[in-house]
Amino acid sequence: MRVVRVIGLTCAGLLAAGAGFYGWGRMDASTAQTAAPPPPVVTVANPLVRKVTDYDEFTGRFEPTATVEVRPRVSGYLTEINFRDGQIVEAGQALFVIDKRPYQTALAQAEAQLAGATAQLAFAEADAKRSQELVKSSNIAVATHEQRIQQRQAAEAARKTAEAAVARARLDLEFTEVRSPVRGRVSNRRVDIGNLVVGDGASTILTTVLAEERLYFVFDMSEGDLLARQQQAGGSARGAEGLRVQARRDGETAWPREGVLDFLDNRLQAGSGTIRARATFANADGALTPGQFGRIRVPRGEPYDAILVPETAVLSDQIEKVARVVDDQNIVRQRKVKPGPIQPGGLMIVREGLSKTDRVIVNGLMQARVGAPARPQPGAIEPAAAPQS
Repeated sequence: MRVVRVIGLTCAGLLAAGAGFYGWGRMDASTAQTAAPPPPVVTVANPLVRKVTDYDEFTGRFEPTATVEVRPRVSGYLTEINFRDGQIVEAGQALFVIDKRPYQTALAQAEAQLAGATAQLAFAEADAKRSQELVKSSNIAVATHEQRIQQRQAAEAARKTAEAAVARARLDLEFTEVRSPVRGRVSNRRVDIGNLVVGDGASTILTTVLAEERLYFVFDMSEGDLLARQQQAGGSARGAEGLRVQARRDGETAWPREGVLDFLDNRLQAGSGTIRARATFANADGALTPGQFGRIRVPRGEPYDAILVPETAVLSDQIEKVARVVDDQNIVRQRKVKPGPIQPGGLMIVREGLSKTDRVIVNGLMQARVGAPARPQPGAIEPAAAPQS
């Protein structure tokens, strides 16, 4: 009887243990199922579609539209300097004055010689007129009359010579005031008052004036860029002249200056395979200085509808660029894309690989796994605000 009771208790214990192990196993599976992580939350948005224009960028230099070396046209000692180094001077403004006295004396002498030549001509004309009456009455010889006509002609020539000498003396006197031929910014004086300056062939450089109200931007364009401009202009490189272009100085991020492409050289440089080009920009505020380096961008083609996504939404996968999207089943997919240039506001043009209806992941890329589900949250793509200076 005792043996039977022990066996019964042993069986009951085994059954209880089995039931406990079974219940623990079910609880473990249920707990594991409950602890499985949910799909990650990602922010998705349709690409932004905007009209954009593609540009080619070049490096060049701002140059003045006119550079003038101010030189004297007569020799003498400087008596006046009528400008401050570096100031803006007007066209026709007298910058230097050379001692006028020798040239005033020369003018007075030339005018006196002109008066003498005028009197001599008047006498010769009267003498020739009298001889004409006398030769009719045979009171003088014909040869004498012809001699007096020749004397009149010589007096006329002498008077013209004297008139030219007066004009030259007046010019020399006028040239004692050395004037700026253009409006612009003057450099520093090269000669001080009291120094002798030499005119004409071996003339002294007194200063320089740069016209800077409008500036040229001079740059070199490759043969490939020239061909692109020709295609854009219908086959003629000259058709590119007149294109609206934009420029900026080194250190600027925006393109605040608009100008016009107004010149292409007449040949490519054989050594470099480039052609010289030039655009003109307004500089009324004087913000640009001749000689500064800068960048210019020239439009390539007409504006078109471009697909734009944040630059951060495009990843590198070895040598390829990819973007991640969420499909209709909320599964993360990866798309190979062909990126274009970066636009203002941190947006990138995507030329191939995305459509305007795709739900592009713009936030949460690190949590999204390709081929796995995700929980998309709607967002929007907007250009980033420009940093305030």
